[in-house]
Amino acid sequence: MARRFGIQSGIIGVAAAAVVSLAVAGTLAFGDFGATSQAEADTVGSGQAERAAPVKVDSSIVHASDRPGRSLNITIDDGPDPVWTPKVLAVLKKHNVKAVFCMIGPQAKAHPDLVKQVVAAGHKLCDHTVSHNTGMDHQPESYQSQQVLDAQKMIEDAAGGARVEYYRAPGGAFTPYSRKLAADHGMRPLGWNVDSKDFEGGTLEGIKATVRGELPNGPTVLFHDGGGDRSRTVEALDGLLPWMQQQGYGFGFPKR
Repeated sequence: MARRFGIQSGIIGVAAAAVVSLAVAGTLAFGDFGATSQAEADTVGSGQAERAAPVKVDSSIVHASDRPGRSLNITIDDGPDPVWTPKVLAVLKKHNVKAVFCMIGPQAKAHPDLVKQVVAAGHKLCDHTVSHNTGMDHQPESYQSQQVLDAQKMIEDAAGGARVEYYRAPGGAFTPYSRKLAADHGMRPLGWNVDSKDFEGGTLEGIKATVRGELPNGPTVLFHDGGGDRSRTVEALDGLLPWMQQQGYGFGFPKR
């Protein structure tokens, strides 16, 4: 009986040692797991920190081109639109012209593929608010902030990382507050000098004549790729861009 007890005791001792060994191994394994997770978290955190904060820009409304000489800035508002934005992009590519696309936040969110196409083609992005409220200059600052910053996030998320470099208030409804807010978040307030009136439903020749007549006003020209039927805009651009080039104009971006 004593011998049997001794054997049993030996078996129990071995089993106990095994359990202890497993416990130690488990502790080490979980300890390593925790260390790895923390390292991964640190890596993710450092990667997020590496994304540069937006550089503050001037809060005054810009019209001038960053290109010297006779230069124009083509700007396209109210998209992206699945019908008209690709057509506008095709015309710009045909004439080797770059533009600034002033996008509505929810439109960008709904069509991220189009936002990415705009960026991939070398064009620049502009925040045109969430709701396109042309009376937002009469709204409280909290409303203006939501309109500007929410749209910026929607557009940049849709773009996959590209920065929104400009802010254009709907209908020119800028306020000192919204201009500073945009500038502090890296977006230069963007005006216009030439309004094509393409959104008013005029004739193709009427749109062309309006643009030609207003070009002496300054370099920044306003067209639209959203908000309705933009077939006349596409045709007008296809006719005006080569005409502008024949007049000795080049094309740049608004100054930052």
